Amino acid sequence: MKIIACYSNKGGVGKTATSVNLAHAYAQAGKQVLLCDLDPQGASSFYFRVKPSKKLTEARFFEDVKRFTNAIRASDFEGLDVLPANLTFRDFDVFLSRMRNKRSRLKKALTSAGSDYDVIVLDCPPNFSTLSENIFKAADEIIVPVIPTTLSERTFDQLIHFFDENKLRKKKLRAFFSMVQLRKTLHHETMENMRTAYSKRFLQTSVPFAADIEKMGQHRAPVSTYAGRSPASAAYQALYDELENGVVSSK
Repeated sequence: MKIIACYSNKGGVGKTATSVNLAHAYAQAGKQVLLCDLDPQGASSFYFRVKPSKKLTEARFFEDVKRFTNAIRASDFEGLDVLPANLTFRDFDVFLSRMRNKRSRLKKALTSAGSDYDVIVLDCPPNFSTLSENIFKAADEIIVPVIPTTLSERTFDQLIHFFDENKLRKKKLRAFFSMVQLRKTLHHETMENMRTAYSKRFLQTSVPFAADIEKMGQHRAPVSTYAGRSPASAAYQALYDELENGVVSSK
């Protein structure tokens, strides 16, 4: 079982869109996939037309394997299930702070309840917290969308420093540029500077700023299902290919 976290300490960078489209790409490749929505806003659950289980509270998430598995819902896509978020997930940090081995509880819960899956994709809330520390320890890879702007560069620097200060494995971090607008000089300059500064952390694939991605909310589906020939669909497929196979698309 492989655990992939889509995480950023900055909101509004395309994290949920990445989670949804990567989970779909893995399922299309024949993997059994669980998308675990950890954000109490429940955006990725919404995109897959899945309603949350009100019975899966923060305590039961970490302590009740049966309740966890019963809360998993099938999506409209073969091989892809969803654990939808609900508002009680906003209390994860309060609950985790009271537990023993509080930084390893998420991995224990996922391993216990998700053993039937090849890949678990985590859609994560944007903050530094006890939950995010659990995410950093549980994930095999941490996919970080970065908009090529000054503020996003600053927040990525903060993430790197957090990993350094807490002696976490930076090899897990796989960043890529999101919402890229190539007509903007600032985007070009920021991408060049960050690739130079963090050459080992950045993937070659970038995802464009595109109306087809914004339309996910209207279609409530991954991009490839309604705009399969679009640059956005090609970008998410390229991201999957680079992550899984080390292949960089020339498209």
